[in-house]
Amino acid sequence: MKDKEIFARQIESIAIRSLLYEVSATPKPGLVDRNNSGAHRDMDIFTFIDSSSVLGETFYQCTLAGIEHRDGIEKLLEAIRPFGIRGEEKMLAITKDVNTHKGLLFSLGILSAAIGYIYQKNVGSISSIEEICGQVKSMTKGLVERELKNKNLSNPLTYGERLYLKHGITGIRGEVSSGFETLRTYGLPLLKELMEAEKGSLNERLVQVLLYLMAYTEDSNILGRHDLATLQRVQRKAKEVIALGGIFSKEGAKAIAELDKWCIDNWISPGGSADLLAVTIMLYFLEGLK
Repeated sequence: MKDKEIFARQIESIAIRSLLYEVSATPKPGLVDRNNSGAHRDMDIFTFIDSSSVLGETFYQCTLAGIEHRDGIEKLLEAIRPFGIRGEEKMLAITKDVNTHKGLLFSLGILSAAIGYIYQKNVGSISSIEEICGQVKSMTKGLVERELKNKNLSNPLTYGERLYLKHGITGIRGEVSSGFETLRTYGLPLLKELMEAEKGSLNERLVQVLLYLMAYTEDSNILGRHDLATLQRVQRKAKEVIALGGIFSKEGAKAIAELDKWCIDNWISPGGSADLLAVTIMLYFLEGLK
């Protein structure tokens, strides 16, 4: 096996670990975890495990495509689209048409390709997280304008297009186009801090990061199911839990359980925040490759 293929398999492994760490973190208000299915009736933790088990090849192919790409970073997104489409088909086949990872196929696929591109340019190294996110930003430059702002959306077909028309929210397209600004501001610094301090268990650290992402993310999943007022209420509740100490305090842990019940009772799933948790985990792992 060639060095580039070995590297691409490393990235594949990191991506799948990130998916599995995210779904395993417990408790996650309104989300699928080891305790319950959250505000979902069509999936559980095993659905996510099944989905994760078939997506590795997609991330491998995206990484390899980045390594072998010679036409400039701005054309790389189009080059990996077929891999994303096939990955989605595999996901839907094994989950019986349940969408578990469509958003993460998009974001982690782009991230994998950007890492491969950097590996090629830097002759076998990936440099810094800042460079990776900068390449993601370059790779997706103009994406929001092409697919949302300047597109005729009189008859929107996709979830993201409907969300943009209703709320002006750019969703995952906006997040990748910013080079994952939300998680670079809130998720990754906190995860690094907690890991370096060895505070609590790994599970508790991931839950705490999720709470911060819930507090500051314009969560497209919540907006899609509900409205802006509901999103703002979730953000306030997450901040209240954090003020109590989050998962690391007795009062905070009790508040998380209450928030989980409230989300389930009101069919609220902060899936956008969960996706950003998985990306945060992947970026953290990538720093360990240096």
